[in-house]
Amino acid sequence: MSDLEIFQFPALSDNYCFLIHSRDTHETAVVDTPEVSAIERALEQKGWSLTHIFNTHHHFDHAGGNLELKQKWQAQIIGPRDEKEKIPGLDIAVGDGDMFSFGGKDVQVLGVPGHTLGHIAYYFPECHKAFVGDALFALGCGRVFEGTPTQMWASLRRLMELPDDTLVYCAHEYTLSNAKFALMVEPNNKDLKQRVEEIEKLREQGLPTVPTSIGLEKRTNPFLRPDSDEIRRTLNLNMEDDATVFAATRQLKDNF
Repeated sequence: MSDLEIFQFPALSDNYCFLIHSRDTHETAVVDTPEVSAIERALEQKGWSLTHIFNTHHHFDHAGGNLELKQKWQAQIIGPRDEKEKIPGLDIAVGDGDMFSFGGKDVQVLGVPGHTLGHIAYYFPECHKAFVGDALFALGCGRVFEGTPTQMWASLRRLMELPDDTLVYCAHEYTLSNAKFALMVEPNNKDLKQRVEEIEKLREQGLPTVPTSIGLEKRTNPFLRPDSDEIRRTLNLNMEDDATVFAATRQLKDNF
């Protein structure tokens, strides 16, 4: 059985959208629907027909194109059970621990609340790929809009448990601004400094910094590193638990 093909493309001002295509079953899913015209152009470019929509959460730049695409393609919409009243056109509601099949591959649903209360991620264990919406970013994480910092930290810990080689497809190109913050709170992280140089080169060429990987984020993303002695010194929180350090890091970034 062949692997899935992922086609990544920009949408709106800083969103990324992802088409997931199975060469075996000819199914094609889009992860979130920020901009219909961009999704239609991508489908036409690849010559694929849309069969599924996977929503990570209810925000308009993730579910706003659901109904228009569903009407045209009769695509089946899968989305978070805990936001079922907020997901336009939802057909199948899923939650943490659920599993379904797409393109002959298992898809595990991970509950990652915090950014929104019902936010989910889609993990393909056989392919080592995770589509995480706004839960985790390259060198960052989503703002805590609906949940609590404790919830968000638990969600990030859940993602950190995935294998280090898992490719992480996040929904926004925020990496350069995230990098500036990361260097502020952990300036002596050698892996981080090297990564920032690579990020700057990519962005100078207009190239994406997504996908990233779980292993790379664990080494360089300050929101996954509350156990870092340097971050704790920066925040003057040497004796606090990881959840408290994470919450302080998130609050500092909110005002950065």
